[in-house]
Amino acid sequence: MTTKAVQIVLDDKTLRVADREARRAKVNRSELFRRALAVYLEQIRMRELENRHRAGYAKHPERADEFGDFEGAWPER
Repeated sequence: MTTKAVQIVLDDKTLRVADREARRAKVNRSELFRRALAVYLEQIRMRELENRHRAGYAKHPERADEFGDFEGAWPER
């Protein structure tokens, strides 16, 4: 895996909070941001999967009966 250096701009408060959290987690700033980005990207991936499932069941509601009552199982975002 190759790595690239990137530059980001943060306000002072966000940087202080990030540095404090990095110290608490015993990681450097770069690792903290890598972890945060990984969590964010996973959330996006899960949201997209949920939307695809929701759309599929909306398109074919008769198939939802195969798995029981899913009313409310997929919260709207």
